[in-house]
Amino acid sequence: MNKKVISHLMGLILALEAAFMIPAVLIALYDRDIPVMQSLLLTMLAMAAAAAVLLRIGQSRERSFYAQEGFVTVGLSWIVMSIFGCLPFVISRQIPSFVDALFEVVSGFTTTGASILPDVEALSRGLLYWRSFTHWLGGMGMLVFLLAVVPQGPGAGYSMHLLRAESPGPSVGKLTPKLGQTAKTLYLIYIALTIACCLFLLGGGMPLFDSVCTALGTAGTGGFGIKGDSLAGYSPYLQNVVTVFMALFGVNFSIYYLLLIREFRVALLDEELRLYAGLMIGSIVLIAWNITPLFGSVRTALHHSAFQVSSIMTTSGFSTVDFNLWPPFSKAIMLGLMFIGASAGSTGGGIKCSRILLLIKELRRNMQQALHPRAVRLVRMNDRGLDEQVIQNVNAYMAAYLLLFGASFILISLDEFSLETNFSAVAACFNNIGPGFDAVGPMVNFSGYSAVSKLILIADMLLGRLEIFPILTLFSRYTWDRSK
Repeated sequence: MNKKVISHLMGLILALEAAFMIPAVLIALYDRDIPVMQSLLLTMLAMAAAAAVLLRIGQSRERSFYAQEGFVTVGLSWIVMSIFGCLPFVISRQIPSFVDALFEVVSGFTTTGASILPDVEALSRGLLYWRSFTHWLGGMGMLVFLLAVVPQGPGAGYSMHLLRAESPGPSVGKLTPKLGQTAKTLYLIYIALTIACCLFLLGGGMPLFDSVCTALGTAGTGGFGIKGDSLAGYSPYLQNVVTVFMALFGVNFSIYYLLLIREFRVALLDEELRLYAGLMIGSIVLIAWNITPLFGSVRTALHHSAFQVSSIMTTSGFSTVDFNLWPPFSKAIMLGLMFIGASAGSTGGGIKCSRILLLIKELRRNMQQALHPRAVRLVRMNDRGLDEQVIQNVNAYMAAYLLLFGASFILISLDEFSLETNFSAVAACFNNIGPGFDAVGPMVNFSGYSAVSKLILIADMLLGRLEIFPILTLFSRYTWDRSK
């Protein structure tokens, strides 16, 4: 394993993370919040020192870089940047417990949005901004950003391995001939949509700070609100803006690229996009029909149904009402959407619509082969036959997903919470949703869990965001075996 190139890349990541804290420092300075400013500066100093050491170690690195290094780099980078990212909360004593602060920041970077804070409005504006900005960084991925902005040089050779390890979905392709250009294209689309969301929020009268933080959380499909009631206190117009942009950020970003190059037919006929849109629209209609008696009007029911379906399916986790009080039929649909999630190649979490589609197609093929054993049938997506390796990877992912989900559910059940609470807590963290049901519903939080359970849920959030294997690779003896 090329440990020096891993060290070099991790050093660059920490240097970038330190730079990204500067706006939070400026906000704390503007507010004359000296303790928070000091905590941020101390953290930046620690990250700069660690980055300098790592870059020094990786100075004479070789260029060889394979899938193994890609998985290890991504897994270690996300763990290390989460540990450093939580330090301002601990140093400033605004979240005194290290485990709680780590839970909050991992929830931010993984765009989960689950929180341990009983009173989020007690946080300073500098830390509220940093908390929301972790969503934006984690949404597209820090290593994808690294590929977009840092020149690779000839023979760098790590682009595809990093992109595959960090990007969500069963397979990763290139939008442009060069992967560095692909990363830039993805981030330009991401930035443009984020700015558009912020402008629409500002146009509706939302204050600048609120607009920026809300746009960052919407773009990353994270869901950290800066108010105790999430978005319930804002106007219906502002809630509708967030509804639309959450849905947009749940779309595979390659669709936007196809629209930019005027491949409208290819984009609109994409099978995953049609499944994503169909599930979202169908769920909105069914839930609105079910909850109309609670709100007294179809219009109000549709408004809240559209918001919550968009929020849950894209794994954003914002809320306008306490959907924990909705009828079982609506809650069952939302629980199902938690698992399905958004599109591959989006900032959303969950299993992903593309995997669900592939599983359905594979099931249909297996049924046909059972009836006609000699027939040779390909699984096709968008009129193209899929490599069998992609299908095997989906099966392996689902096997690991079910085993880890079940183990997490059993372990956190040692805490004295209801079955619904524990099941939905694991579902919310593993699928990077945020709120669950019952004691972890949208108007409560995860603070009641023990430190051990919080650590398990932290692992679930990382496993869910990085799609399991980059984290599992770190605990494999084969990964660190020098003879391999």
